[in-house]
Formats: sequence, C-alpha cells, structure tokens
Amino acid sequence: MQLACPVCKSVLLQQGKNLCCENKHSFDAARQGYWNLLLSHKKRSKDPGDNAEMVAARRQFLDKGFYRSLSDQINTLAIQALEGCSSPTVLDMGCGEGYYTSLLDNALKQEGISANIVGLDISKHAVKAACQRSKEITWLVASGADIPIPEQSLDLQLVLFSRLMPEAFAKPMKTGANLLVAWPAEDHLIELRKLIYKEIKPSHFSPENTLKEQFTLQQQERVTYNFKLQSADDINTLLGMTPHSQRLSSEAKQNICNQNELSLTLDVNLGLFTRL
Repeated sequence: MQLACPVCKSVLLQQGKNLCCENKHSFDAARQGYWNLLLSHKKRSKDPGDNAEMVAARRQFLDKGFYRSLSDQINTLAIQALEGCSSPTVLDMGCGEGYYTSLLDNALKQEGISANIVGLDISKHAVKAACQRSKEITWLVASGADIPIPEQSLDLQLVLFSRLMPEAFAKPMKTGANLLVAWPAEDHLIELRKLIYKEIKPSHFSPENTLKEQFTLQQQERVTYNFKLQSADDINTLLGMTPHSQRLSSEAKQNICNQNELSLTLDVNLGLFTRL
C-alpha cells in the first residue's frame, strides 16, 4: 500500500520499521504497529480526536454486536461498489477503534477480494485499539483534512459517522471510485435522545448537497431496527461512546444509567457516491 509523505506529498517507501520519502522525511512505526503521519502543526489540540475513555466504551459496546446488522449492510454495499476491482485499495476514513474496518476486511476475504485496506483516524487512542483487531490492515494516525495517500489511488472510501470534507476526500480517489457514507437518520437512538433533551430538532443534514461538487449520489438506503440494552452497564457504555453524554449533568446521567433496560432504535442512512 503506497502512502504519501504528509510534508512534501512524495511517495513514502518502507524500509523495515521506517517510512522515508525522497526528500528524507522519515517516520517510524509505533510499537503497536501503526504509522503516525499527523504533523504537529495539523493538530488542533495536544490530544485530538476521541479520548481513551470514549474509545474503550465504543469498543466494549460494538463488540457486543448491537450494530452488527448495520456493519453487514455496509459490507454488502462495499462489495457491490468494488465489483470488477481485482485488487482494490480501500480507506476507512475516521476508522475509530477498527470495528467496521476489520469486519469489512473479513467480508472482502470471504468474497475472494484481495484488498489493500487502510484505517485512518486522528485519535491516537483509537488507532492503538484498532491495531489489536488486525495486523494486516494499514493503520494510520493522520488528518482526514490532509489524507496521506497519493492522488488517484483509492477504489473505495468509507466515511462512517464522520464529518464530510469533500475536497479532501476526493483528492486520493480515482475518478469513478465510490464513497460510502453513513449518517444518523431522524430516529437514530431517539429513545435515548428523548431522555436527554427537552426538544428533539430535525437535523435536515444532506450529504448529497455537501458532496455535490465532487461526487454524485448513486444509491441511498436506510437501515432501521430495534435492539434492547438489558443492563445498566450497557446503557452506561452507550452513553460513554456518544457525544450526548457530554451534554448531561452527572445527576441526569445517573438517572439514565440506573435503568435496568432500555429499548432503542437504530436508524442509519447509507449513501453510495461516485467520484466525478
């Protein structure tokens, strides 16, 4: 898998546990196996992205399988998008702790698709956790606003519940390549949100409008199903992995976590876009 130097954009070549470009910019592999290509002046804080506690909560929650059906549908669309690609290059932009990335890797292998998969996140804590899921995936700590992958390289890019940056996402993609986007639909975790907020306002978010200069929408579908959390621990873990918990008082959070079960709705939009 070719990577681009985040300093000068030339190709990085691997020599053992080191990446180096023709201009002598050098990057060492982290002990856990990932590459840190996030330049210090690109950071908006000393420790950008999800913190260790949020990463741990997300991993604990996702590993219980509550979102597995969503992952399966994401993988079905990804396989469809890669039809005809013999050895595709795939980026999971904003991969988090690697849950969806590793399941996609498994699904592609089951279909006989030999893919070069990269998982990228700005959170060092998330990428460290992702390394534990797979040693075959290339894991990067980097900025989605300046993806360290050469132009015209990607056959598929996934952006699951992450901020859309159309120009940055388009740059490393081949013309005609596919972008798979996931974003919450109106009823996603509606039961939890009603416990937190006095008023639920519709978002009116439209990826199609945001992406229209670089991408065209080919297909959109909605994944909706109900699931139940049957312990206070699971409820607390869900709160810990979402931004909703940051808007709660400690008393309100405790009231929610004191419940022994909580029925919830998963409601997520999936859109498949083509790079113009």
